[in-house]
Amino acid sequence: MSDKYASLRLESQLCFPLYAASKEIVRRYKPLLDPLDLTYTQYITMMALWEHEQMSVSELGECLYLNSATLTPVLKRLEAKGFITRKRSLEDERSVIVGITDEGRKLQDQALSVPVQMGSCVHMDPQEAYALKQLLDKLLASFDEE
Repeated sequence: MSDKYASLRLESQLCFPLYAASKEIVRRYKPLLDPLDLTYTQYITMMALWEHEQMSVSELGECLYLNSATLTPVLKRLEAKGFITRKRSLEDERSVIVGITDEGRKLQDQALSVPVQMGSCVHMDPQEAYALKQLLDKLLASFDEE
């Protein structure tokens, strides 16, 4: 490939290693989340709710970088499993508030080992992992500035 097309080389792309690494990380989560009966998207939704107890669907979507078309079926499945509730806001009937149930809180105890197990799948020392997380947070924040 001539230098004219160097920017189109896969090895020149930032997006490709991010995509491939993300896909691989999610793949490695699967056997850890299967016993909890959660998909990766359901897991990150539960993590947000374990932290905040309740959030509006729009706040949850912003937190997880998910649109409502993606988030709504996830929330329906989590509600069917008894882990969350969805209720119209009393202040603004257009807004739906998602809250965690007692069953959802119990699931948090079962999920405690997941980050530790994932840590053993990622062969980076803690300083490298922290530096990578800082860079990815910076990248995500740059999108919010647009």
